[in-house]
Amino acid sequence: MPSPKKTAPKSKKIAPKKSKPRAPTSVAKKIGAMLEGKKAPAFQLADANGKTVALKDLLGANHLVLYFYPKDMTPGCTIEACSFRDNNDRLTALGARIIGISADSSASHTKFTEKHGLNFPLLADPENKVTGLYGVYKMKSLYGRQFMGIERTTFVIDKSGVVRRIFAKVKVNGHTDEVIEALKALG
Repeated sequence: MPSPKKTAPKSKKIAPKKSKPRAPTSVAKKIGAMLEGKKAPAFQLADANGKTVALKDLLGANHLVLYFYPKDMTPGCTIEACSFRDNNDRLTALGARIIGISADSSASHTKFTEKHGLNFPLLADPENKVTGLYGVYKMKSLYGRQFMGIERTTFVIDKSGVVRRIFAKVKVNGHTDEVIEALKALG
């Protein structure tokens, strides 16, 4: 009796793996770290009242604490903003000005500022142009879902516009004290 003919198993087509979405540039994660010791990237953004604010107008007489945060009215962002508000006199005494930037609209910033009595400007970057320049618009992950978003980061910029200190992946509790110590080191 002839043996049954054996056939090779059919090869299965394997679908190519889908690549994860990437940041606007392939070096987005490194940009922020590369800025320390260099001139801060210039920008112009609208504040809560729709008035254009440029980096060059914020420098000269003061150091600048430029902080990027994910979203108005969220718990961590509210704690951070209120801490800067409550310590604004200490920051001012050290020759610093505080500015917050998120992708929220000017209208959202107005509500946030009014609700929490913020005493410093918030700038709107809805197209994430400035967050991209500063390397804080990154791939994030939450409960296994990946998405692009702003990584909470603070830049301490001296009066001449040079980035002197970067605080990445900021934990809000105690952060203002870290910023104050960095400003003291600037003299």
